[in-house]
Amino acid sequence: MKINKAAFLAFKLAVSGLSLYLVFSKAGPAEILAMMRRIGPLHFLGACLIYLCAQAVSTLRWKLLLPGKFTFKKLFSLYMIGAFFNSFLPGLIGGDVVKAYYLNKDAKKLSLTLASIFMDRYFGYAALMVIGIVAYPFAFGYFRAAVYQWIMPLIVCAFIVGSLLFFGLQLGRRFRTVSEFYEYFGSLKSRRDVMVKAFLLSLCIQTMGFMGVALLASALGEEIPTLLLFVFLPIIITITTVPISISGLGVREGAFVLLLGLIGIKPELATSLSLSWFFSSFVGSIPGLAVYVRHTSGMKNVQS
Repeated sequence: MKINKAAFLAFKLAVSGLSLYLVFSKAGPAEILAMMRRIGPLHFLGACLIYLCAQAVSTLRWKLLLPGKFTFKKLFSLYMIGAFFNSFLPGLIGGDVVKAYYLNKDAKKLSLTLASIFMDRYFGYAALMVIGIVAYPFAFGYFRAAVYQWIMPLIVCAFIVGSLLFFGLQLGRRFRTVSEFYEYFGSLKSRRDVMVKAFLLSLCIQTMGFMGVALLASALGEEIPTLLLFVFLPIIITITTVPISISGLGVREGAFVLLLGLIGIKPELATSLSLSWFFSSFVGSIPGLAVYVRHTSGMKNVQS
C-alpha cells in the first residue's frame, strides 16, 4: 500500500514537472516573472481578499448543509484549514480530509461529516457546470476551429451521468463507506429550500473566483471578456481537479495557455495569470495555517 502511494505521488510529481517544463519552454521563466511583477500589491491583495470572501460564503453554504449546531466561526476556521492544506497537498481533496478529521471530533459521526463536505463540493461544482454550459453557446465562436471545441459539453454530460449513477441509481450503496451517505442525501432531498440556497450561494462563490482572475488579468494589462471566463474557468478548474498532479501545478498553467491562446493571449501572459491566481489563493489561505497551529496547540494543552 505504501509503495502504491509513493508511486502515485511520484507520478503526480512527474506530471507537474513535465507540464511546467512544456509551459516554460513556450514562455521563458524570465518573461513570466517580469509580467508577474506588473501586478501591484493592491491588485494582488484584492485578489486575496476576494478569495477570503469566497471562503466565508462557502462556509455559509457548508453551515446550511451540515445538520447540528455548529457556529460560523468554528466552521470558517475549519474551512480555512482545509483551504491551506489544499494549496500544497497532492490533488485537491487533501484539505477536505483534514477538515473532516477535525469536524468529526465534535460531530462524532464520520458519515455525516463526509457527506456534508461532499455535498458542499458538489453544489459548488454543479454551479460551475451551469455557468459554463449557459455561457458556452455564446462563446462557441472562439472554440469553432479548436480540436477541443466540445470539451465543455462533454464535461457537463459526464457530470450529469455521474450524478444520475450516484444519486439516481445509488451505485454508491455497494460500498460500505459510502452507503451511509444516502441517509443524509435522503434528508437533504426533503429540504428543498436549503438546496436552493446552497446552489445560489455556489453561484455567488464561483462568480467571486471569476472576479479574482479578471482583476489579476486587468493588472497584467489584459482584459479578458467575462463571457469567456465563464467558459474557460470551468474547464480549467475541472482539469485541475483531476488528481494527476500536485495541486494542479503545470496542468493548470497548460490549460490557461491553450484556452487563452484562442483569443490571442501569449503563453507567457497566460502562464503569469495562472501562477498569480494560484499564489493569490495560497496567500489568501495562509490564515488557515495560523488557525491550524492554534487549533493543534489547544488540543495538545487539553491532552496534557
